[in-house]
This record gives sequence, C-alpha cells and structure tokens, in this order.
Amino acid sequence: MTRSDHPTPGATPGRSPTPGVTRGDDAAPGGTRGDDAVSAVAAGAVAGQLRAAGVPIGSDLLVHVSLSRLGVDKALLLAGLREAAGPGATIMVPAQTAHNSVTSPAYRRAVAGMDEREIREYEAAMPGFSPAMPSSGCGGFAEYVRQLPGAVRSGHPQTSFAAVGPRAADLMAVHDLESHLGERSPLGALYRDGGHALLIGCDWSSCTALHLAECRVPRMPRKRYRCFVEHHGRRITRDFLGVDHDDSDFLALGRAFEATGGAWSGPLGCTTVTVLPVRAAVHFAVRWLTDSRKLQEGDGKWPQRSSTIPVPPCSS
Repeated sequence: MTRSDHPTPGATPGRSPTPGVTRGDDAAPGGTRGDDAVSAVAAGAVAGQLRAAGVPIGSDLLVHVSLSRLGVDKALLLAGLREAAGPGATIMVPAQTAHNSVTSPAYRRAVAGMDEREIREYEAAMPGFSPAMPSSGCGGFAEYVRQLPGAVRSGHPQTSFAAVGPRAADLMAVHDLESHLGERSPLGALYRDGGHALLIGCDWSSCTALHLAECRVPRMPRKRYRCFVEHHGRRITRDFLGVDHDDSDFLALGRAFEATGGAWSGPLGCTTVTVLPVRAAVHFAVRWLTDSRKLQEGDGKWPQRSSTIPVPPCSS
C-alpha cells in the first residue's frame, strides 16, 4: 500500500464544455462567473444526476468510466462523485498494470512473431512494478485519481487499485500476491464494506467487481503468473499461482443481473451510469457463473481456455 505524493494533474475544471450538465457560466448574468463558481454549479449538476441514478450517500464507490463517452472533465467528475456520495465516501479506481508481466495477453500480443533473441531483448527492457508505475488500460480518470495528493495504492504488481477518501488506507491495506481480485484484495474489502460499483459509459465487461465472484466459484481453474517488480533498486521476478480470470461472459452476466432489478441506471453527461451494490452483484454472479460455465463432470475441472498457458522460461 502506498500513498501518492504527486502533484494534482489535469486541466483547470470548468473551462471546457460539460455536455449533459448545466454550465455555471451559462447560468450567470453576462456569463462572467469565475472558474470556482462554474465548477461548483457543474459539479452540482453531475452530483444530481448521480443521485438520481441511485448513488447512495456514504457508500464507498469503485468507479469505471470512459471519459470520452461521458463528456465531463475528470476533475468535475470527481467533485460530482464526492458531492453525491458525501464526505464519508471513498472513491476507488482500478490501477492494474500489464506491461510488467510475461503472462498477460498484452505480452503475448507484443511478442507475437518475435524470435527468441527479440523476446529476450523485449523482456530485458520491461519495467518492474513500483508504486509510481502508471496503470495500463484503466483510463484517464483512474490515472487522475491514482496521482492525487493523498491517494493510496494497493501493492499488487498486476492488479492494484487506488483510492482517495477517509477509508482509502483501509481499503488498500491488504492485497496478497495470489489474491489478484479475491477476498484478500481491495475488492474483498469493498465487498465487506458494503460498497457500490459504477459503470460510466462502459459495459459490464469492465466490471472488475465480478472477478471477486470468480474467486468464490468452486474449482475455478488456476494458472501461474510471472511479472517483474522493483525491489531496492533492482528488478526481480515474482512468480505466483492465481485464479485464471475470464471476463468474456461478464456482459451476459451483467445483463442477467440487471434483469433482476439489482442494478440501477440513469443519464450522466453524454452517456449513462449503472450503479450496482457489490455484495448483491457478487452473490448473483457466483450462482450465475456456476450454472453458465458448467463444470465438467468426473475430473472436477472447468473447460480449459486458451488463456491458461504455462509460464515461459525467464530471461532475466
């Protein structure tokens, strides 16, 4: 678990249009409101839409968002989330890293077609995980939150999370190496905390919380993982065994959960937000995954997927 000491990044909020919310300077006579007033009005409009969609006051929130679909600045979104959920809420984001792993889909795509010498050179240049390492594929809002003063990041070298707020340190405190997205990860802490997840401009395939359900399904396949970590100025190799996570059916799973009335949606900016209670979603997902993925009888194993691969020899 690490606390960020980076300066706050991002542009000054309130200067660019915020589709789907009322601009503060449009409401002011002559359009002469200052930036603070513009931001306050716009953040209030975002908060109003979030509350109308079902964001509860006081709940810790795991946020997945496509800013390009939302059309709202990342600082305005954070301000709106804080206003909607209140000062007692903690905002949590994924901060996963794939570019330090030799067992990730990103690695396999990168080395496709390379010969052994090229693969060794590629691996030699791969970074080791450190608390300051940028996330990969998590989006601009997640990176913004990760770099905020006072932000706390969990210590997993592959599937870390970051959070800001009064419970950030508690939520990020435990993240075991072999618990990618399981009980001893920030997802497990958010589940026990009764938190909620938000999908803003993205579908259920982005819902990291559903991976916690995978960890609860009996006899899930496991695979070996390998990644690089910075340790006292040196890059070292970490090998570990974990659940072979698969989000290929999360879209169907999420739609089935929505059909029960367990999640709520509403307009937000230029897109929609889906709000789901993590506990209820995980309970439903365990049952759904157990039924839909259909354990093979006899050997007690799930059907193996192509993503389950042996760990290659390490070149460094």
